[in-house]
Amino acid sequence: MRILLVEDEADLGRAIKQVLVNEKYVVDWVQDGVQAWDYLESQWTDYTVAIVDWLLPKLSGLGLCQRLRLHQNPLPVLMLTALGQPENRVAGLDAGADDYLVKPFVMEELLARLRALQRRSPQLQPQTLTVGGFTLDYGNNVLCFGLSQPPQLIPLTVKEFQLFAYLMQNCDRIISGSKIRYQLWDLDEEPISNVVAAQMRLLRRKLANYNCPCPIETIPGQGYRFNTSR
Repeated sequence: MRILLVEDEADLGRAIKQVLVNEKYVVDWVQDGVQAWDYLESQWTDYTVAIVDWLLPKLSGLGLCQRLRLHQNPLPVLMLTALGQPENRVAGLDAGADDYLVKPFVMEELLARLRALQRRSPQLQPQTLTVGGFTLDYGNNVLCFGLSQPPQLIPLTVKEFQLFAYLMQNCDRIISGSKIRYQLWDLDEEPISNVVAAQMRLLRRKLANYNCPCPIETIPGQGYRFNTSR
């Protein structure tokens, strides 16, 4: 799951991002509302949740939520704020926030509220994802292969899992390497240009070590495709 974190307090932003990365989320962190809107309008990134501070430079979190809803964008938003009065909560929810977390808070509560958003919107991250004979277990970072019981279990690294899941979610579509890179790596990481190809080689090598056929094919000059006919 890719998260947009909008928080102008540097220490808090770094802390939240580190916690989320440790929980295997892909996180883009920005520090003002205008930059956040630019990210949300980008053709390269598809966010599944936004964590937004209320008091932001340039465009407030409240204004960002209102703009999202005016554009019919259903992105779930968790609002962070030091404004904890009932009227503030009402204003935030009326502006389009899906949940509200008052500062200061403990990170465990932040993670719990993210899990609650996922339960209310299960399409954000299912427990498992199955295409053909392949099933991804989100809870254990494991790929299950084979229709017979018990299936073969292949442990994946976080990035291998994210890559496999993204292509499974877009099965039979050709996805460019640039699109994959922007979707699965933080935008401020500036990964090397061939990082997708390198990660793909590692994934294919691991599948081969488990005698598992790789359903992901390379389309020269275009990108990669999870081929359901393989």
